[in-house]
Amino acid sequence: MLDGLHGGSADLAICGGACGGDLIFAELMLGRGAHLDLYLPFEPQVFVQDSVDFANSNWHARFEAVRAHKCARTFVLPEAATDEERRASPYERNNLWMLERALGCGAQKVHFICVWNGQTGDGPGGAGHMYEAVKAAGGVVGRPIHPLGSTQ
Repeated sequence: MLDGLHGGSADLAICGGACGGDLIFAELMLGRGAHLDLYLPFEPQVFVQDSVDFANSNWHARFEAVRAHKCARTFVLPEAATDEERRASPYERNNLWMLERALGCGAQKVHFICVWNGQTGDGPGGAGHMYEAVKAAGGVVGRPIHPLGSTQ
């Protein structure tokens, strides 16, 4: 997929940093020389407890390596400022924050890539939420890539 998009040093990759698809995408794009903006809904030490460390393996080390890369920047979601923001999931707010940043480059330049089985139920802030938000904003969305390799 990245080959088809010609992802490389002229690109900005944006992701959330969770174990699995987020970190794999980050590593691949950094390996292609792209710049990476990592958006976290919580301070890194809190984020890794909920979204990285639960999976064991070497995800924590990979998360730290991505954050330490010379082409990577980390942003932490600001505290909710309005009642509407306080009612929203921090993950949903983080998705919309990433999308806002990406759309600043032009909707036609936003290509949404995710590992997702295409099923609903992942809730606000999940892959389905982001897929629909990108689509509604005019970004490019393809068919979801199922974690086991098939598309739906």
